[in-house]
Amino acid sequence: PLQPVFEDTVSPTLGADFVERSLLAGAVGLGLVILFMVLFYRLPGLMASLALIVYAAITMAIFKMLPVTLTLTGIGGFILSVGMAVDANVLINERIKEELRGGRTLGAAIEAGFRNAWAAIRDSNVTTFISCAILYWLASSIVESPAVKGFALTLFIGVAASMFSAIVVTRTFIRFFRSSRFTRRSIWFGVAQKQ
Repeated sequence: PLQPVFEDTVSPTLGADFVERSLLAGAVGLGLVILFMVLFYRLPGLMASLALIVYAAITMAIFKMLPVTLTLTGIGGFILSVGMAVDANVLINERIKEELRGGRTLGAAIEAGFRNAWAAIRDSNVTTFISCAILYWLASSIVESPAVKGFALTLFIGVAASMFSAIVVTRTFIRFFRSSRFTRRSIWFGVAQKQ
């Protein structure tokens, strides 16, 4: 009988170790993203960071309900969706800053920022949804790859939750804190006040 050129056995504990390290890497990455958002965008960055925490909780709850087994590829899909969530918040915060620099009042700048960022957020997320559907279909019917299916499913769920958190949760937080006298100054939104 022919002997294989290469043979390797991976123990179940080694696989569990990789999953734990991936989860730790995801948590550290999320922490660094939150730190960046708060330092760079100030109050909107803080609100976006709170929305990211809500996003992570919603996503994990959906994973538990379905149930989704978090393999390394599934964790990769989730971490990629965190990037999509941050991207949406960056678009919104930059639009708000543009509107404030243009001379709009804080309330008008917030509403215009969300309205103007929506088209870019929608388009990028819809293209991701299409990619996820194609990956899932290919992994189900042609390639028969559970790892690719897991990646596509976790990415799809994560991006859907990220859209909700960026558009609904972040906007709700910013609207709530906008009414405070402390936060009415544009400096808290990363824009220097005009003299």
